[in-house]
Amino acid sequence: MKKILIICALFSIGVANAQKQDHKSYTQEIKGTSLSFPMKAIPGGTFMMGSNVSKEADEKPVHKVVLDPFWIGAYEVTWDLFESFLYKDFEQSKQIEGTVPVEVDAITRPTKPYLDMTFGMGKDGKPALGMTQYNAIQFCKWLYIRTGVFYRLPTEAEWEYATRAGTTTEYFFGDDPSQLGDYAWIAVNSSEQTHPVGQKKPNPFGLYDVYGNVAEWTYDQYDPNYYKTLEGKTSKNPVLEPKELYSNVVRGGSFSSDATEARSASRMASDPIWKQIDPQMPKSNWWFPEAPFIGFRIVRPLVQPSEAEIMAYYDKAPIEDYN
Repeated sequence: MKKILIICALFSIGVANAQKQDHKSYTQEIKGTSLSFPMKAIPGGTFMMGSNVSKEADEKPVHKVVLDPFWIGAYEVTWDLFESFLYKDFEQSKQIEGTVPVEVDAITRPTKPYLDMTFGMGKDGKPALGMTQYNAIQFCKWLYIRTGVFYRLPTEAEWEYATRAGTTTEYFFGDDPSQLGDYAWIAVNSSEQTHPVGQKKPNPFGLYDVYGNVAEWTYDQYDPNYYKTLEGKTSKNPVLEPKELYSNVVRGGSFSSDATEARSASRMASDPIWKQIDPQMPKSNWWFPEAPFIGFRIVRPLVQPSEAEIMAYYDKAPIEDYN
C-alpha cells in the first residue's frame, strides 16, 4: 500500500511538472480558419487584493489571495472573433479549409441584435461590446467546441492579479494617474469611443487595455461586502459563484471612465438599467442595448477540468430578466 501511495505521489508530481513546463504564452489558432488570438502565461502566486488608499468601501479590506497559474488573453476579445460566434455566415467566411464542423454548427448562437451593437464606433480591430455575461460565457463554449480547449471568464481575483502583474500600486505603472494616457483609452483621450486593441503600452505581463477601452466581465457575483468575509484570511483561488442575475463584477473601466474607475482594484457592478430600452419581455439574455462600454477577455486554467465540469460551467440556464 505504501509503495502504491509513493508511486501515485510521484506520478502527480510528474504531471504537475509537465504542466508547469507547458505553461508558456502561445497563440491559439482555430483549426481550418484564419482566426487566432494570443494567450499570455500568468505564473501562480500570492498577492494582496484590494486597496487601502481608495475611498471606495467595496475595495476594502485588503486581503491575501493565492492563485494557481493560468493563461489570459493578451487582448480584449475583438469583433472579428466574436462575430464568428454571433453569425454563422461570418464564421463560414473565415473558414479557409472545409466547412464549419457539424458540432460547431449546432451551438446555440445569440439572438441577432436589433441595434447596431458597435454604437457607430466600428469593428475593425476593436473590442466586441454590449454582450451580457451569459453571452460572453457562451462565446467561450463556442471556442471550446472549436478548439477542445476550456476557455472561461476570469474570476475577479485572477483579473486583478493579472492586471497588477506583481505591483502593489494603484496602477501597474505607479500611483500617478497623469500617466494613464500612455496605457489606456479613457474619457480624457478616447473621443468617447473604443479603439483597436493593443495600441497602448502593455502591463508587465504583456496584457493590453486592461484599463479603459471596454470594461471587462469577470465571473464573480458582485457583493460590496465580500472582501470583509475574507479579512485576515488567505484565500486560495477565490470566486463568489454567481447565483443571481444582478449584479456581476465588471473590471478595468472603459473609454468613458475617469482615472479613478480605471485602477487595478476598482470594482463595478452590472446594472439592469443597461437593458432599459430593450422592448422584449422578458429582456434579452444576450445583449445590453445601453452598455456600449462592456466587453471581456478570456482565461484558460492550467489544468483543464473534466468534461462534466466544463459543460456544467457552460450549460447553466440563463436567469430570465423581466426588468
